[in-house]
Amino acid sequence: MCSNSHAVFIEDEEEKHMLKKSKDALDPQSWCGLNRPDRKETEVDAVLFGIPFDGGVSYRGGAAEAPEILRANTKHSTPSTERLYYYDKFNILDAGDFVNEDRDALFAEVQEYVRELVKNNVRFTMVGGDHSVTIPVERGIDDALDEEFGIIHIDAHMDLCDALEGDYLSHGNTERRALELKNIKSLENLFFIGIRSIEPDEFEFHKENKIQVKTAYDCYHEGIEAVAGCCIERMRKFKKIYITFDIDALDPGFAAGTGTPQFGGLTPRMALTLLEKLFTNLPIIGFDVVEIAPALDPSLAAMFAGRKLLQEVWGYWADDIGKLEKVEKEI
Repeated sequence: MCSNSHAVFIEDEEEKHMLKKSKDALDPQSWCGLNRPDRKETEVDAVLFGIPFDGGVSYRGGAAEAPEILRANTKHSTPSTERLYYYDKFNILDAGDFVNEDRDALFAEVQEYVRELVKNNVRFTMVGGDHSVTIPVERGIDDALDEEFGIIHIDAHMDLCDALEGDYLSHGNTERRALELKNIKSLENLFFIGIRSIEPDEFEFHKENKIQVKTAYDCYHEGIEAVAGCCIERMRKFKKIYITFDIDALDPGFAAGTGTPQFGGLTPRMALTLLEKLFTNLPIIGFDVVEIAPALDPSLAAMFAGRKLLQEVWGYWADDIGKLEKVEKEI
């Protein structure tokens, strides 16, 4: 592993978890000035880590660049929400990036780390990487819990292929692998939003199984608040829920920098309203944003979209623990 690394949870046990920490990951100004590199995971309000891996893609790569480019573009942002609320007392630990050329070893490290976070009731955000990196995250959650949990999958694709081009751990297999977890009892544990593409393997699976899905078409014609309401109604039975957000859920007109864009996606307003409803009504323990490929869009619109999503998520968590400062409107 990399020499600039950090052992977590257990002091003086250097090989427990090893993460690469760049200069930006160690900078207190990163992540809107909320980064606390001198603290441990259990001493902050949320942990962030990256998984710069895009070996699971079936089309265009580039998502491995996202964590570091995203970090570098957060130093001049403010810890504020779209409603002009402020959360500068919210503390984040940038734990660094998981880097390993061996995918099995990489996934095992991520899985163990997430298990420890969840066992210690530490909220976390992850930046991918392609969508395959959500597989070890969901496995880690599963390892930590003795109860069912829910997964909300916001994406242009369901990622329910059993195998994609012969690979069972690709970005198209994420939630099919989730169905193998002990605490994901059935498709009722999963809810899909924003879908507008389906693979042959998924179509056959869809015909044979009842999938809780609201397509991008549904989001437009039913309204995003109605879609969010349906999701909340179905998922509120779970005490812990994970949200994974593939940036290609957004229409490529708003986020072109992604490997497999699909026309007809969510607008930024839809995405922000959706997250507001989900985070204020459901017990969300973790969130990821994946498939941002900065090199595919010189404007970096997808990267800035991902940054905004993270800022709003932290705002909702800050509000939950009394660290969100609000100014009431006078008009």
